[in-house]
Amino acid sequence: MVLLECRGLSKKFGKKQALTDVNLKIPTGKIIGLLGKNGSGKTTLIKLINDLLTPTTGEVLINGKKPGVSSKSIISYLPERTYFSRNMSVKKTLEFFQDFYPDFDIKRARKLLKDLDLDEGQRISALSKGMQEKVQLVLVMSRRAKLYILDEPLGGVDPATRDYILDTILANINEKASLIISTHLVADIERILDEVILIDKGQVVMQEEADVLRKKYKASIDEIFRKELKNAR
Repeated sequence: MVLLECRGLSKKFGKKQALTDVNLKIPTGKIIGLLGKNGSGKTTLIKLINDLLTPTTGEVLINGKKPGVSSKSIISYLPERTYFSRNMSVKKTLEFFQDFYPDFDIKRARKLLKDLDLDEGQRISALSKGMQEKVQLVLVMSRRAKLYILDEPLGGVDPATRDYILDTILANINEKASLIISTHLVADIERILDEVILIDKGQVVMQEEADVLRKKYKASIDEIFRKELKNAR
């Protein structure tokens, strides 16, 4: 079943062409790496999927429908930047999510916070940037969504915590849900990927199953990523 589809999707900001004729389909039950260097168009694509930007041309379909209230109810989105109210405590933030999202599992969230040594009683303003990112990831992964979209979730955390976060994602995602993880830290995430979408200069240059790519190129996804971007220059 196709969960997400982009048809001829393009986006311009003034004279700058951010995305050009993106066509892709994402089925249910997959973990997909959206790979590309900084400025390649990954975040623009993610914002279009989340109805935070309007396409210049083309369309996005989620479960066969255009983005809107119904799609927001099944997508759990981790943006590149934190969005917390700095005056709230972690506990109040959990309660806010519980009130706002019917699919939010507060027991799961509290377990994950404990595993990461995060104190519910602390104010957001007292947390480091990395700790805030951990809290935000916990909130996103504690929803029972159909589509999870994580935009650079590992940038602010140490390598040991990255492994825990990836294991947390694997342990908590429903087998019928899909997850898109956008990153340039390919070596860190490739072990969890089912599929790869490579984007460069606003265009999708590759979409393929991870194992097929490894066999075809006889290389890791990280090595393929570096080679393809070098050739695209």
